[in-house]
Amino acid sequence: MIMKSEGKCEAPFIEHIALFVNDLEKGRDFFVKYLGGVSNDGYHNVNTGFRSYFLTFGNGARLEVMSKPGVQDPSKDQEQTGYVHIAFSVGSKERVDELTKILKEDGYEVISGPRTTGDGYYESCIVGIEGNRIEITV
Repeated sequence: MIMKSEGKCEAPFIEHIALFVNDLEKGRDFFVKYLGGVSNDGYHNVNTGFRSYFLTFGNGARLEVMSKPGVQDPSKDQEQTGYVHIAFSVGSKERVDELTKILKEDGYEVISGPRTTGDGYYESCIVGIEGNRIEITV
């Protein structure tokens, strides 16, 4: 739905995406180390045990990495409905190749690529932090 504000049409945009993890610090560190996220100082709700970090990326996109006691951790079967992966653009084929190689050397499973897909993307896909798929593209 496009909303009108003061006579202008405004399309909604994704403000942020959130990801629950078991190890909050390790989750934050993954996105900072490999994908250049810049972390805030974090948030902690002492009543619920909820903790989170907001990570901001070069184009202004944000990812909230969260943890909370008692959150379920079901199998991450990728052949199911729901969110499947998060994609990060790194700017060039060479950077896709380089980052994929680094992640593989650091023990992350590369499940596809680097390759040009049928719809024209140059990408790789890895199993990142806590079994979550991360797509790396131009």
